[in-house]
Amino acid sequence: MLGDKTLQFQGKNLDLQQFASQIEALLEKEGFAVQQSQPSDQGVVVQAKKGGFLRGVVDADRAFTVKISGSPNDVTLRFGIGKWLEHLGVAAVETLLVSDLFLVVDVAESAWNIEVEDKLIRQIKALA
Repeated sequence: MLGDKTLQFQGKNLDLQQFASQIEALLEKEGFAVQQSQPSDQGVVVQAKKGGFLRGVVDADRAFTVKISGSPNDVTLRFGIGKWLEHLGVAAVETLLVSDLFLVVDVAESAWNIEVEDKLIRQIKALA
């Protein structure tokens, strides 16, 4: 499905919280406003949104969303476009599972995916 991608990292011994913080720093460096959920047994969610040209392509309440879950040697990252959730920093992942974290992407937003999401995913892969 367009706008919903998954990566798996096995045998890397990654600290999920540290990995989430590295992803957050990468997104901030790229000029995104970033927020992160509270870590839990279900993982961590990082959301990023950017103004400027993206406002005309992607609704202002949409965000690049990454869910990081698993164990240090079996980490799963799920990427997609989701609803920008106010106060994500105080939310636990369990409460987010019923929300609009990942949305079906329409034609206008597919341009955003091709141009931005793939570039960010490549950069995030390099962090692992």
